[in-house]
Amino acid sequence: YEIKECDWSSDVCSSDLLSMRVVALLVVFLFAVLTSNVWSLDAEQWFLDGNRLSAEEKFEEAAKAYQKSIDQNPLAPVAHYNLGIAYKNLRQLDKAAKSLEKAVELAPTNLDIRLTLGNVYNLQERWKDAIGQLNIVVHRQQNDAQAHGNLGWAYYNYKDGPPFKQMVILNLSKAVELFGQQNQLKAAESTRKILEEAKLKFGY
Repeated sequence: YEIKECDWSSDVCSSDLLSMRVVALLVVFLFAVLTSNVWSLDAEQWFLDGNRLSAEEKFEEAAKAYQKSIDQNPLAPVAHYNLGIAYKNLRQLDKAAKSLEKAVELAPTNLDIRLTLGNVYNLQERWKDAIGQLNIVVHRQQNDAQAHGNLGWAYYNYKDGPPFKQMVILNLSKAVELFGQQNQLKAAESTRKILEEAKLKFGY
């Protein structure tokens, strides 16, 4: 449309109805954008508060902060992930698993989330579920000592079928090797003890 000349000293500009409608729509749009930004910043602030509280080992308060962030932005996988870790530190394993499962749903290619979920499943003695998650990690991310160690432990404790003797020895041996290479000597030693126990049990 054509923009008409206007006497800016008068109270009302002489323009057509279409221009007034455009201005009204722009005002509504800008209001919606500003409101959306406010909510986004609020979700981010709750998330940052949760990180600060987690660093201070105030995990109960951190969990509440992460939940408020999720209430504002439920599609952020990292908020669900950090909430799951907070619950894990509180030993609230059912809540931890639920939060981490949601994080995996939102970010299925994130292997750190799957590793943590596998660890929580081990703590819950959900060996089959742990094996499912940890197998994905070790096949997609080579040389992950924690993943091999946790997977070996899950196979070692799995009781719903014939023992996975070879998979136990293979993964625990790999974990010992990798922990040693990474100079994580305590982790290497504790894993080696489990490995020796498994070898004795399976006749290796």
